Amino acid sequence: MLECKDRAVRYLELTGLDPDTLRTGLADPMILASALEFLANHEPDLIRAAEALAVTPEELVAAKDALQA
Repeated sequence: MLECKDRAVRYLELTGLDPDTLRTGLADPMILASALEFLANHEPDLIRAAEALAVTPEELVAAKDALQA
């Protein structure tokens, strides 16, 4: 399973974002949705993120769906 740092690097590489752009875009629903979409596309990542945030995977997917609506 990927470590958090490896997961973050993979997300940045796939999206083309850099850490500064990600930080400044945290209020942007599309950036938030892309991060949740990234997690939702790999169940082990989704489960680990949900555990770290003390929410269910379903709640993360529902948040993604709400942001994309």
